[in-house]
Amino acid sequence: MKIKAIITGATGMVGEGVLLTCLQHPDVEQVLVINRKPGGLNHPKLKEIIHQDFFNLGLLGAQLSEYNACFFCLGISSLGLSKEDYQHTTYDLTLSVGKHLAQLNPEMTFCYVSGAGTDSTEQGKIAWARIKGATENALLRLFKNAYMFRPGFMKASPGQKNLKSYYKFFSWIYPIGRKLFPAGFCTLEEVGLAMINTVKIGYPKRVLEVKDIVELSKE
Repeated sequence: MKIKAIITGATGMVGEGVLLTCLQHPDVEQVLVINRKPGGLNHPKLKEIIHQDFFNLGLLGAQLSEYNACFFCLGISSLGLSKEDYQHTTYDLTLSVGKHLAQLNPEMTFCYVSGAGTDSTEQGKIAWARIKGATENALLRLFKNAYMFRPGFMKASPGQKNLKSYYKFFSWIYPIGRKLFPAGFCTLEEVGLAMINTVKIGYPKRVLEVKDIVELSKE
């Protein structure tokens, strides 16, 4: 199966890592990134749309209907945000995008990056984990081919530019953590490969923890 993927969040660390993996993969035919600002990357497979309002993708018309996958890597930290603001930029925004794409192509594979510690019960004490859990649950109801990704510490891919300033101070932890606590550490290349493989072959689980991401990336 040739993959035509939409990627959101490509100007962030996770989205950029997934994008680079997709551009290098022979089964990915075309990639569309929807960014609020130019990503500055040129590639024969790559198309970029600059679009400010993710709550109104309808302005883009039917051009999104030709894609069979969405790798949703757009997200923000809950630090410094009220519960209401975080819910609006996490749950509301993600579901707005998801509902629009589901109308265009209900068979689409939708991969959503949430994170380790997400609360599927939506009943826990930690607000961000409840909101992420609610977002996951809503997407699982919306798409029959939806996969929730819960990575932990992620190692950047070679050539990445969109890294947090503090990443260089913690990157040395990765080889130690991967060896001593493999359930909490993976690479962004493994995340990208696992997403590609959800489209190609699927996976028995629809919520993927780190060990599932690593396993699926090897298929």
